[in-house]
Amino acid sequence: MPTERATGPMDLDRAQVRRAFERAAATYDEAAVLQREVGQRMAERLGFVRMQPVTILDAGCGTGAALGELHARYPDARLIGLDLAFNMTLAARDRAAAAARSARSLLGRVLGPLAPARELRPWCICGDIASLPIKPASIDLIWSNLTLQWIGDPQKSFAEFRRVLRVGGLLSFTTFGPDTLKELRAAFLAADRATHVGRFVDMHDLGDMLVHAGFADPVMDMESLTLTYADAIGLMRDLKAIGAHNVTAGRPRGLMGRQRWQRMLAALEATRREGRLPASFEIVYGHAWKPEPRMTDDGSAIIRVEPRARR
Repeated sequence: MPTERATGPMDLDRAQVRRAFERAAATYDEAAVLQREVGQRMAERLGFVRMQPVTILDAGCGTGAALGELHARYPDARLIGLDLAFNMTLAARDRAAAAARSARSLLGRVLGPLAPARELRPWCICGDIASLPIKPASIDLIWSNLTLQWIGDPQKSFAEFRRVLRVGGLLSFTTFGPDTLKELRAAFLAADRATHVGRFVDMHDLGDMLVHAGFADPVMDMESLTLTYADAIGLMRDLKAIGAHNVTAGRPRGLMGRQRWQRMLAALEATRREGRLPASFEIVYGHAWKPEPRMTDDGSAIIRVEPRARR
């Protein structure tokens, strides 16, 4: 008789992840301060990369905030926005359409018939970054901002990213590191030993996963950002608004109970500094390239013979 596998803090309920982000589509933009800030910092790093991608995939596009940035940086590129939640892809499509109408109206008033025809017209599709509905070797740049932490096993997504990238293509991503929400995690531990805040993968482990997936020249970086709140309700409200529920497979299914909740709040209050409650986020930045293959699909070595120059 088969036995159930024990679940840990890295195991996620993917169906619950989808449901959480479906519900959050309407409230996401108002609360996604951190996501926008990290996206801007991520975009600045792209400024050091010399490339002109033909096709770009925003893997985990949310409501499509980054699609405008990518279009401004690479106006000739074909953009694909992909998200696990269908409502997010609808919001991204609507945002792009509104941006195109606004740009068309502004340029029409200023330039008249000389206005350029380039518009933000991304393909917005619903899909899973752990199983991309995209053909192999069709993408030049994959951008993924604060999405990998919702996979549980980033190795699956890295393998998919490598599959769909063309040789010489770039993967640029951010995700959360282990110190994310450390204050909230410690506060819940003061109440009970259940999993209330998920665990996140260490930066060095992510680098190893990239190499294992076949990427070349991975570059990893990390920084800590802190948001502050007047009270715990404000923190919880923001997390809920962006879809950041407790979606660990081993999460408690019942209500927490008043006594344990009060113990958690008391522990969280102990972290208050200058009248505000801190919420720490460890942001991991990574990028890596898809190299020339060394093996065929059947495991045979690829040997390249360069023609000898004639004397």
